[in-house]
Amino acid sequence: MSGTTGSTGATDATGTTGSTGAADSTGTTGSTQATDSTATTGSTQATDSTATTGSTQATDSTGAFPYKLVATDLDGTLLRSDETVSERTREALAAVTAAGAAHIVVTGRAVPWTRHILDDLGYRGLAVCGQGAQVYDAGEHRLLTAVTLDRQLAGLALAKIEAEVGPLLLAASRAGLDGEVLVSPGYRMMDGPLPVVPIRDAADLWSAPLNKLYVQHPTLSDDELAEVGTRVAGGLVGVTMAGAGIVELLPLGLSKATGLSLAARRLGVKAADTIAFGDMPNDIPMFAWAAHGVAMANAHTDLKAVADEVTSSNEEDGIAVVLERLLAQP
Repeated sequence: MSGTTGSTGATDATGTTGSTGAADSTGTTGSTQATDSTATTGSTQATDSTATTGSTQATDSTGAFPYKLVATDLDGTLLRSDETVSERTREALAAVTAAGAAHIVVTGRAVPWTRHILDDLGYRGLAVCGQGAQVYDAGEHRLLTAVTLDRQLAGLALAKIEAEVGPLLLAASRAGLDGEVLVSPGYRMMDGPLPVVPIRDAADLWSAPLNKLYVQHPTLSDDELAEVGTRVAGGLVGVTMAGAGIVELLPLGLSKATGLSLAARRLGVKAADTIAFGDMPNDIPMFAWAAHGVAMANAHTDLKAVADEVTSSNEEDGIAVVLERLLAQP
């Protein structure tokens, strides 16, 4: 990748070097450095007393389960449409953690839009949020790593995309544990309880550090907009489609695989020991990193094309279907 548009070499406070990252810049350097705020290395183990919802302590399995880490997306994957997790899926996750594996949530949502779900589930382990930008300790309610978007590069990328397709509708996710999501006029939000801050002037989007920028087009589909964004601005920012109406501009080189690899290193778990579940194109890098990728029946066709298998939908306990089968293997 181009050193002028954002090196992605994550700095760990322990002195080791990870695979991604970025320090927020107002645009003078374009560097994207993920800072690891803890002083321990390798296998930092977060013990979860509620095995159904977020154990991130990987141990030597005495059971039959063949993986040490189970990574699950949230929306469209672990969560049903009402943002709940079924009892069957909870029990399946409890069984794999009892067998010695760890469960980790890997979501495109930033921490402020994820925390209430994790708290409701009693999740106390690590979570990867913001498309890999944040590794969050749910038990201690603190960020362990954080990556921010270079706002000057994002502005240049936005200008290139708008030169190709015309004006875009914008929203932005601010960095930090309590970062707000700012929504400019015309941006279409899905119905639901997620809090947003409406703004009148789109210039206000750039006034503080950001995790990512959301873009919509009045007529182009999400896939079409993501394709144009990648083609004309892919050397400046990452572009991903994370759901209906959700096309995002990210720090260059950032993906769910970025955050998951950092979290897995803390747990002493390797990609070869990981099974991942997802439903959208933003899960493709995570599938490429993990040993086995499972797409939900409701998944985007691009993700199904690279998945190792397709399970039932999120409404039909697709995660549990696979975990129960693996647990039953001799």
